[in-house]
Amino acid sequence: MSDIKTIGAQDVEHLPTYPVDEKSDTERDTGREIDPQVQRSLLRKFDYAILPPLTLMYLANALDKGNVGNAKTDNWDTDIGLVGNQYYLLVMIFYVPFCLFGTPISMLVKRYSAARVLPIMMFGFGSMSLFAGIAKTFGQIFAIRWFLGIFESAMLPGTVYYLSTFYQRGELASRVGAFYAAAAIAGAFSGLIAFGTFHIEHSKYHSWQFLFWIEGERGATVTFAIVAFFWLPRNSDTWWMLTEEEKAVARARILEDSSVTIDEKFNIRDAFRPFKDPLYWLWALISVSLGVPLASVNNFLPQIVNSLGYDKLKTNLYTVAPNVVGTVALLILTFSSDFFRERTIHICIPLATTLIGFIVLGAIDPIAHRGVAYFACFLLTMGASAPSVLVATWYNNNTPQESRRAVVTAVMVALANSSGLISTNVFRAQDEPKYVPALATSAGFGGVCLLMVAGTGIWMRWENRRRNIEQGTGNMRAQDVPTEALGEGPKSPSFRYMY
Repeated sequence: MSDIKTIGAQDVEHLPTYPVDEKSDTERDTGREIDPQVQRSLLRKFDYAILPPLTLMYLANALDKGNVGNAKTDNWDTDIGLVGNQYYLLVMIFYVPFCLFGTPISMLVKRYSAARVLPIMMFGFGSMSLFAGIAKTFGQIFAIRWFLGIFESAMLPGTVYYLSTFYQRGELASRVGAFYAAAAIAGAFSGLIAFGTFHIEHSKYHSWQFLFWIEGERGATVTFAIVAFFWLPRNSDTWWMLTEEEKAVARARILEDSSVTIDEKFNIRDAFRPFKDPLYWLWALISVSLGVPLASVNNFLPQIVNSLGYDKLKTNLYTVAPNVVGTVALLILTFSSDFFRERTIHICIPLATTLIGFIVLGAIDPIAHRGVAYFACFLLTMGASAPSVLVATWYNNNTPQESRRAVVTAVMVALANSSGLISTNVFRAQDEPKYVPALATSAGFGGVCLLMVAGTGIWMRWENRRRNIEQGTGNMRAQDVPTEALGEGPKSPSFRYMY
């Protein structure tokens, strides 16, 4: 094997003179430039061998989570004897374990690797989706939705953390966006599948049962979970697909622009330390506020489209185009955010777009102005998903310690998902078909989120300039300082916010 001549990306000693934290216990690989050819080979392997299985896992997750909305348009609720607000209670109950179990399971992700924990969770939610097709009472569906919430709770935070151990900060949003696009496109697939299955006429089974079975893919989800368990690498150091040179470059890349140390031992007290910083409480409020419009779109888009006066077949077919456009918007925003290494403006744009969509839907008669109302549905989907991805990337980018990052991501995602409790409680049976109170509530939370994100971004820019002036470091940016030199995170003198 040839000598490894290119490992680290920057020599810490050659940076401008500013205070740098002492070295961690992890041996540093900085000191030489990264070979671009080796880096391209490494990224190709990450993109083609890690992202696709994670994306398929999340696609199955999203299909399982959202199919009750499509099933309701085929009278699933009346066929199993739901009355009053029981349907909305079933949608809501999913979020209780989803929020409660996300953080503890994410700690297991850090301790035992997402490559092992997430496939086990997939096995669980795949099993639950199969049971949904044969459940015929409120109690049975209630239990299934409860366990579904447990098994799906750590999928997003676990994956975001997992990807942050392979990709640098300026690469993370686009990869999480590509992964999260599975959830957005699931809405389109779910509508197409529902459109097809609702044409099925069977003397023994309802067409909505076929919807659950097809989207549960019978044993396919469970089988793929077993494959993913053995396929996904625990980390780059032990991955058989990488050469020794690629492993060294992978390590140097993470120390340069992602983490303080690699594979640090999990310390629960240290992992929760970021919450002593008021900034993380602000991110918590942002997560809660962005979660309301996101949950409203994810759970109730079929009902919103149904309010336009279409029958069950057209309703599900007409959810496809908005979800496809929303997926394209998500990818454009996340790739642009990585290209410009900018987060806050790219978060504000989709928040404003969705806000306009909710205002338009709430202000007009959807039947009398069907074209305008349907266009507003596109505005909802164009702005619903991107803020969730970019905010998660944002606080990940500014948390260089692995254990802290795993816990912060889990807590923030749990808070965002807790907003589903708000959304499901404001979409009430008595407000059908226009759901004006729910639309107004979603718009209000989205507007508050927009103001908080903009304010936080402005403060970060000001704080970076203040530190540069105080330390005499010119126009130093986040990417100018190796993350391994930031042992105390934002308290490190050399820390610069990635905004």
